[in-house]
Amino acid sequence: MKKKMSNRTKTYLFILVPALILFVMFNTWPMINGLIYSFTNYKGYGKFDWVGLRNYADLFQDGRVLKSYLFTFKYAICGTILVNVLSLLMALALNAKIRFKSALRGIYFVPNILGGLVIGYIFSFFFTYILPYIGVAWNIEWLQNSILASPAYAWIGVLIVGVWQAVAMTTIIYISGLQTVPEDVYEASRVDGASKWTEFWKVTFPLIIPFISINFVLTTKNFLMVFDQIMSLTNGGPAQSTESISFLIYRNGLDGGQFGFQSANAFVFFLVIVIISVIQQVITGKKEEQL
Repeated sequence: MKKKMSNRTKTYLFILVPALILFVMFNTWPMINGLIYSFTNYKGYGKFDWVGLRNYADLFQDGRVLKSYLFTFKYAICGTILVNVLSLLMALALNAKIRFKSALRGIYFVPNILGGLVIGYIFSFFFTYILPYIGVAWNIEWLQNSILASPAYAWIGVLIVGVWQAVAMTTIIYISGLQTVPEDVYEASRVDGASKWTEFWKVTFPLIIPFISINFVLTTKNFLMVFDQIMSLTNGGPAQSTESISFLIYRNGLDGGQFGFQSANAFVFFLVIVIISVIQQVITGKKEEQL
């Protein structure tokens, strides 16, 4: 006789199956579909022909694509380092015994709950009108022009906004990591006469390596996939100096008639992110084993 399905199993399936269907529909299938289109000259409309690996070969000869990769890597490296350093310092401060600690934790988390486009438009107004007005009023020459209008420095404006928004969640993870460190370990280090720096470097840092690993992977991935800040602050300009890979894929893939070509770009970009994440995990994993 066939066994009856238990109520618990039915509940699991009731929860799992709809989620799995939605995941396949909106994640797996679009990715497979995009991979198929990457072997065609599809423009996003009309008919198309199969072109094999030509799109992938053309990627490495397209100056605009290479420029967007250079910008994205520069942005991601600087953003990842800044966010993790600032977040760790903030977590150490908020984890200490200070007044209004709970209120401060709520205040600094506000940027994370706001949409990237909303924050971008607010900062765009700030960079374009507020700072230049202050520069003119106080006769500060380097503030009189918007940083977003400079091909050399516009990326710094985008970086400021990205870092400001990313610090909140990263800090939360670091605070969680700091709270896992036993107080007995700190007491033992103080008895041995360890300074604050020695205590951090020899005690705190090794014990929160797993949280550092998580934060580095997440922040690197998020900065590599930057889109909202580019869209709202610079729209890829000036002179394509802040055109990220994600923004280029969106603009030329959907609006520029390069759907097949940018599908190949998207798949290569996906592989790049996976490889970088794996390398980060391997390096931090070895560090954990050594400690």
